[in-house]
Amino acid sequence: MIRPEAKGWCPGAYRPMMSGDGLVVRVRPTLARLTHDQVLGLCDAAQSFGSGLIDLTSRANLQIRGVSEDNHEPLLARLHALDLLPDDPALEGRRNILVDPFWQEGDDTHRLTTELTARLGELPAMPAKVGYAIDLAPNPMFTANSADFRLERNSNGDILLRPDGMSRGRLVTPDTAIDALIDMAHWFVKTGGPAHRRMGNHVSFTQPPADWQAALPAAPAKPVAPGQTGADALYGAAFGQLAASPLAALLNATRATAMRVTPWRLFLLEDTEMALTTDFITDENAHLLKIDACPGAPLCTASSVDTRTLARKLAPLARRPLHISGCAKGCARPRACATTLVGENGAFNLVRNGRPWDEPSETGLAPETLAQRIGEF
Repeated sequence: MIRPEAKGWCPGAYRPMMSGDGLVVRVRPTLARLTHDQVLGLCDAAQSFGSGLIDLTSRANLQIRGVSEDNHEPLLARLHALDLLPDDPALEGRRNILVDPFWQEGDDTHRLTTELTARLGELPAMPAKVGYAIDLAPNPMFTANSADFRLERNSNGDILLRPDGMSRGRLVTPDTAIDALIDMAHWFVKTGGPAHRRMGNHVSFTQPPADWQAALPAAPAKPVAPGQTGADALYGAAFGQLAASPLAALLNATRATAMRVTPWRLFLLEDTEMALTTDFITDENAHLLKIDACPGAPLCTASSVDTRTLARKLAPLARRPLHISGCAKGCARPRACATTLVGENGAFNLVRNGRPWDEPSETGLAPETLAQRIGEF
């Protein structure tokens, strides 16, 4: 089946999106990193101008929820004062860059992300959801995450530029990588890519040049989990939701120098040991990290079901990967899952080994019956 039409853009800071709880205002931190003071300032802004809830998104961005229209401009001023918002709205909307959260200053990830950010103005106009992955660990980390242009390494450690949807990419060097990416972006536009919206769709209609299919990326990395990682600490956030007050308290308690965000519902605190906390996930085997659930009702007007209350109930009972989607758009996980429950008219439809918009095997399941039945799915 065809996926229902989703919004044509992601909610940026200058162009927020209205949801059931108010405007959703997205912050795209440079290099996926915020200093200690920036995190505290963001938490204060979320409480002063929004509901106090911050989403950690699948694109490693942060979204302030519950912002009224009257508070939008004051919030932008606060974000600008925190150096979390560029002056140019057009360039702000293009900063859809996934960055390996373990980068070190001066390494290839740091250098190429900095160069790409500085050269975003050289890219042609492309659909708003087009994104980039600077994925230069020895093994790629973002294979399952949304990106259209991927910088990765092969098994020899060489850098390749791979268009999403293709198994192979074009060999590049640190000096030529961003030039090649800009060249590929112009190819995408000139060959009709915008009509297909995303690179993965486009390459099924138009094959890239042969010399762009020269190298295979290395095998994907193992999933990252909460815990101590060198001098830093990784914490999980259930459903990617961060409450501003506990987050600020954790920053102050640990004296972390900075925070880095990831697309996996995890955030990294620099230069600190893991702290005891009940507000965030510290157990790598936590059930809530293994289940996907969008905000659902009442936070999302497209949903007729409370997804996250149900998700908390089902998480310890589910035997297979589980996605609870408020509607058929599947925003939390727009890809296949072993078990997907899709909200419709206050009940749920069951999709097995498919995507939320695929044909369900059962329909009209009452929410109160699912805890007893989840073992069957």
